[in-house]
Amino acid sequence: MNLALLSVFISTFFFVSLTPGMCMTLAMSLGMSVGYRRALWMMLGELAGVALVAISAVLGIASIMLNYPWLFVLLKCVGGGYLIYLGICLWQSKSKLAIKLDAQATVPTQSRSALIGQGFVTAVANPKGWAFMVALLPPFINGEQAIAPQLLILVGTILVLEFICMSLYASGGKGLKHMLGNANKLRWVNRISGALMLAVGSWLFIS
Repeated sequence: MNLALLSVFISTFFFVSLTPGMCMTLAMSLGMSVGYRRALWMMLGELAGVALVAISAVLGIASIMLNYPWLFVLLKCVGGGYLIYLGICLWQSKSKLAIKLDAQATVPTQSRSALIGQGFVTAVANPKGWAFMVALLPPFINGEQAIAPQLLILVGTILVLEFICMSLYASGGKGLKHMLGNANKLRWVNRISGALMLAVGSWLFIS
């Protein structure tokens, strides 16, 4: 995988990951209620879940590439259309994803294993996470190169970016909540994410 391709993947996934969602909202909620250090246990489970989803998506795509090349082309087109649709929705979004959390809210004390399980289930049970991985990963996989090294690079990159974004949410506290609760600021985050998804989706049709 060349550096130019990897840089496109990093920028796209980072801004999409930064957009408020189930996992990020959970990280922020726990960060504000039980603290960043304890929220790390939830993050561990969430990263394990994301890794499982990403690996399953890549292996499934690799199998299709080897056995059904025409189906892979169809998957690319469907994935491209889905990313373009998500990009348009994000661009036109009027801060519907704005986070509204009570800074004084508390949650029942949970054990470390419970926090790990909560993060894992949140990641694996998110249907949008599966759909996004299947749609995003195909253009960054080269069928003429070994799958294993590409899998290691992509999944490793995903986990690092996911951890960075969750840490921002969990440790950001009131400042990040204020930013993401502001319609204008969140709209720009959505538009950047949407533009990147539109670009990658369009790329799928011409690659």
